[in-house]
Amino acid sequence: MELYSRPSWDKYFMEIAELVSTRSTCLRRRVGAVIVRDKRIIATGYNGVPREIPHCIDQGCLRQKLGIPSGERHEICRGIHAEQNAIIQAALHGVSTAGGTLYCTFHPCILCSKMLINAGIKKIVFRGEYPDELAKEMLAQANIEMVNFNSLGE
Repeated sequence: MELYSRPSWDKYFMEIAELVSTRSTCLRRRVGAVIVRDKRIIATGYNGVPREIPHCIDQGCLRQKLGIPSGERHEICRGIHAEQNAIIQAALHGVSTAGGTLYCTFHPCILCSKMLINAGIKKIVFRGEYPDELAKEMLAQANIEMVNFNSLGE
């Protein structure tokens, strides 16, 4: 007789990524990321501006003001993506990301994809889509396993 059910590891870590996303200060999209190795969380990140900088929720969003579509002109965004912040968090604390799995609430963009490839991430589990075909192409070329969480039937 089973008194309770336990979530799968993928569901467990994806739910944590969703919780991490609630710390986001982006006006356009809340994103959370969790880097896991050997079923242990080694870093988390959410999208928002660098430390000591006024948040977009307080100051506004330049890309939004200029009407720039999602997935374009990353260079004028004041924020750092969740995946980037997770990699930075691991580096700040001296933790290797090599061989890790990234759980992310959205498919990574091209900038994050390039960083994840060089950070040694081997698998990415994501929930939402992101309009960036080059990112998908490069991740495939790097042989990173991509798993759409929605297709797992969890």
